[in-house]
Amino acid sequence: MSLLVVGLSHRSAPVSVLERASLSADAQAKLLQDTVAAEPATEAAVLATCNRIELYADVDKFHAGVAELSTLLARHSGVGLEELTPYLYVHYEDRAVHHAFSVACGLDSMVVGEGQVLGQIKDSLARAQELHSAGRLMNDLFQQSLRVGKRAHSETGIDRAGQSLVTFGLEQLAAGGDVAAWAAGKKALVIGAGSMSSLAAATLARAGVAEIVVANRTFERAERLARILNENAETAVPARAVPMDAVPFELTRADVAVSCTGATGLVLTAEAVAAAVEGRTGTTATADVPAVRPAPLPPTSVGSEDGCPLDLSAVQGSAVQGTAGFSVHGEAAVAGMGAAELEQHAAWVDNGSPEALVRERRTAPNPADDAETIAALAAAAAAGGRIPERRRPEPVARIPRPAPALFLLDLAMPRDIDAAAHRLAGVRLVDIESLAEASADAPMAADVDQVRRIVSDEVMAFGAAQRAAHITPTVVALRTMAADVVAGEIARLDGRLPDLDERQRGEIRQAVHRVVDKLLHAPTVRVKQLAAEPGGAGYADALRTLFDLDQETVASVSRAEESTENKAGIPAENRGPA
Repeated sequence: MSLLVVGLSHRSAPVSVLERASLSADAQAKLLQDTVAAEPATEAAVLATCNRIELYADVDKFHAGVAELSTLLARHSGVGLEELTPYLYVHYEDRAVHHAFSVACGLDSMVVGEGQVLGQIKDSLARAQELHSAGRLMNDLFQQSLRVGKRAHSETGIDRAGQSLVTFGLEQLAAGGDVAAWAAGKKALVIGAGSMSSLAAATLARAGVAEIVVANRTFERAERLARILNENAETAVPARAVPMDAVPFELTRADVAVSCTGATGLVLTAEAVAAAVEGRTGTTATADVPAVRPAPLPPTSVGSEDGCPLDLSAVQGSAVQGTAGFSVHGEAAVAGMGAAELEQHAAWVDNGSPEALVRERRTAPNPADDAETIAALAAAAAAGGRIPERRRPEPVARIPRPAPALFLLDLAMPRDIDAAAHRLAGVRLVDIESLAEASADAPMAADVDQVRRIVSDEVMAFGAAQRAAHITPTVVALRTMAADVVAGEIARLDGRLPDLDERQRGEIRQAVHRVVDKLLHAPTVRVKQLAAEPGGAGYADALRTLFDLDQETVASVSRAEESTENKAGIPAENRGPA
């Protein structure tokens, strides 16, 4: 069996696809159940965060495993397989372990170095254990991922390289300024009471907001979070809980709102945000006017050209309006003319007076070139009717946005806040998509290289441990077989030498056991060492073949060990909420 990961994240897919492919808690549970029921997989776990969806499985066939896991992801996410496939990535065996450890260390996060993913890994393992989809490999992988992530944060300065997604989002709301100075005195609304919303509330409290209001569909959870905030002596920020139907009113009082719920639809529509801004400021929050056309420039004088066949007054009021430096020789002059008129104009250009040509050279190209152009236009007009009018693009003037009256931070996937709120005057919205764009240019700390070395070392150690563990049941089965042989021979000796006393029997029994142990010691130690090296998986098969070990006996040892491990559960240091 081998570890396989199939998934998509902010690195491989646009936020719009991640949003559509996001999985609810029920969908994750059903995905796990269907995965372990599929033929290629024996155990599985799902890691779903605000910017990634990954399915881990222990499979016996690579290609069949990739096909099955991809199909299951598409089916449960609701995104068609053909549409989803270009955004999927696949990691196998050691590469899959390397990816899992990198995720745990925050190297693959939108904000490099953030530690929230450790809590999400805990949740994923707990869910897989609760649904009995996690066996030895999933338990070992996720527990070791937690240990590697903690080691990276304790032994390096990776925390300086990154920050929480909440802090990064608040920095974007503050337009890169000091978050504490920006947040001071503001009233905050937190929608949701899960781990991310709780972190947002705690971060806002530390930043110095004046008040925090918590809204949640389950009112008791909102009350519990508000009580925790009120009891925190370090921040001393007043907090209160409200039901979800109070959000529209509370939004009119709030300066900043953070939303992170598990809702499948929008929590705040653009209309609701506009109404909140209007209720707060007394002015209508309309979408920005994209452009305002300037007043037309005064027409250029063309009335002094002697003998020009054009109706100059008509030309001034149409094609040449707003085109400074107009030339009666140029293409703009003949826009909209028929073939006969174009021929007359071309003849006039060819026979134009020298004085006119001298005046025209100051503002126009060579008249000979114009004559050729006009002749070509005449031919086109004869074939197509009339020449379409061509104008220079007019300059665009934009209305400056007013200072934001309402700051919105959307950390949910799928999004909680309508993206159309971006265009509302007086609103600044930061969501997962804008955070992904901003984080692309975030500086990397030197400690990241040290974390990468830790990950590489831990991947090698994990692989060696897994390969050694793979041969352990075979070694145990071999020693069990040797003990049975010894027991049988001692019993046969008892029947043949009934006069031996107990002391003599004990000496014989110990001597036989010592001989067997010494004969097996060197081979079993050496085979464990060889099996721990890359490509050492075949030593278990060789041992079973050489000693004619029963495969079912080896499998029963493996099942017994897994049962013992599952009863033990997660180590104490890895338990607890995210």
